[in-house]
Amino acid sequence: MSAGWLQGDVALVTGGGTGIGRAVAERFVAEGASVTIVGRKREVLEGVIADQADPQAWLAVEADVRDTDAMHDAVGQTVGRFGRLDILVPNAGVWDFHRHLTRLSGHELAGAFDELFAINVKGYVLAVEAAWRELVKARGSIVMTLSNASFYVNGGGPIYTAAKHACLGLMREMAYELAPHVRVNAVAPGGMNTDLRGPEAIGLAGRSIATSFAKRNDTEGMPIPLHHSSTDPVDFTGPYVLLASREQSGTITGETISADGGIGVRGFASPAGGDHLLALVGHRGTEADS
Repeated sequence: MSAGWLQGDVALVTGGGTGIGRAVAERFVAEGASVTIVGRKREVLEGVIADQADPQAWLAVEADVRDTDAMHDAVGQTVGRFGRLDILVPNAGVWDFHRHLTRLSGHELAGAFDELFAINVKGYVLAVEAAWRELVKARGSIVMTLSNASFYVNGGGPIYTAAKHACLGLMREMAYELAPHVRVNAVAPGGMNTDLRGPEAIGLAGRSIATSFAKRNDTEGMPIPLHHSSTDPVDFTGPYVLLASREQSGTITGETISADGGIGVRGFASPAGGDHLLALVGHRGTEADS
């Protein structure tokens, strides 16, 4: 068997117990890397490792990405186990399940905003802060998980869209600040059939995005050009490997690969229009309104 693109590298993936995080971690190991997976539920992380053919290539660290001390400990455990850190994948996140501004009270918005930004944005910042020293030593790289919502509206509600736009700016700023020692790039996947959850603040922690996929009627047509493209996270992992590889992308930093099936050339489905807003505020139309 030929050597993989990440032979001998060591990676740390936040949110590595499920979804795209797990898929990326497994792909990295298949490409020759050793991987630390970070998550809030140790039993989930240990379950991932139990499924692997080579558990010695894996390390599970229970940590909350909102806790800087926990993230420093995760990096320390990684270096202690594997001797170095070459690749960081800030990935842990939650989704707002398209909760529009008009469907939430001010208190709900405030709570959901604080929780989602703390995980999806601050969690990325704290992961980078904990890891950058080791990445400089290794001349390593960071590959962030973004989203089609980092570029286009209606990939989520206002909170998720704002958070993913923020992460796009964060990636670019970190690429500037950490050059020339550390490359910083991102992958922006489209929707995936995963266990991605929502904010506890608005009662969505127990809901999985997989539920939405199960309810979707594919006979109505996929709103993307590559209408047969997979929603399996495994099929989104290639760009992560490419960007993490020194040999394959050593001249690339500050860039995002969109792996969204072509949303960028079609756009999302159009909203229903403004009539629902009038209904929400109890507006009664008159001839003067036309």
